[in-house]
Amino acid sequence: METNESFIEWFLEEAKKQNVHLQFILREDLQIGLIDNRQSLTYQGKPITIPNFAVVRTVEPLLNKHLETLGIRTFNSYEISSLCNHKMKTYYAMNKLKIPVMNTLSIKRNHKLDKPPFPFPFVLKEATGRGGEQVHFVKNEQMWDNIFAKLTTEDVVIQTTNVQLGKDLRVYVMGKDILCAILRESKGKFRANFTLGGSATLYELSQAEKRLIKKIVNHYDFDFVGIDFLINHEGNLVLNEIEDVVGSRMISAVTDINTLELYVSHIKRQLS
Repeated sequence: METNESFIEWFLEEAKKQNVHLQFILREDLQIGLIDNRQSLTYQGKPITIPNFAVVRTVEPLLNKHLETLGIRTFNSYEISSLCNHKMKTYYAMNKLKIPVMNTLSIKRNHKLDKPPFPFPFVLKEATGRGGEQVHFVKNEQMWDNIFAKLTTEDVVIQTTNVQLGKDLRVYVMGKDILCAILRESKGKFRANFTLGGSATLYELSQAEKRLIKKIVNHYDFDFVGIDFLINHEGNLVLNEIEDVVGSRMISAVTDINTLELYVSHIKRQLS
């Protein structure tokens, strides 16, 4: 919570410096819906002045959609939020762009297969999980049988693990620009998330890697996202996921980039 509070305060400060009025609102205090056959937006139960834009820092694509239909520019958009927050949607979209992804199967929680679809070990993920959570490293039959009792969402993806475990690459993108790439590593763990104890080092992208990433960036209207790649045994990037409610903790830890100064400037350009 302290990290979130410092991010919010930093965001408000950078907005003020650039003469942008930004107000922090808890999602729990905002009500959306249909009243008298018209779209409704209230704050703490009272009508709210429709803002010019909204930076949505919660995972709820329907909220982005509701705000957009009221004429509010959202950062990121409903399209991006919807794409990023369901792993199978992301994989299908990336496959269409010919971006490498892991061998993946999509199943429902209540459609458990009697026999695992891939050799052990493999990874089972809840399709709407994020930040390295709701990810299970399945090593044997017993784990396969027991894991479904822990699932909390309907959609599940199962993936092979023919990659360098405990290592991944996060590429930060703002608009059409690649801000930086950071290599995350975690010894003895299959997940490398910084918030889960992994290390972070600045990574210099090769020209081939930049071309691969630009295929994604040029196709979508991102505002600020993190594109996460796994690294196969040949050293090539394989897409893992895209996070639209992405933080900047790692950027601050390994670079002197002022992420939110850039983000406020990006917002101003988009609104103009």
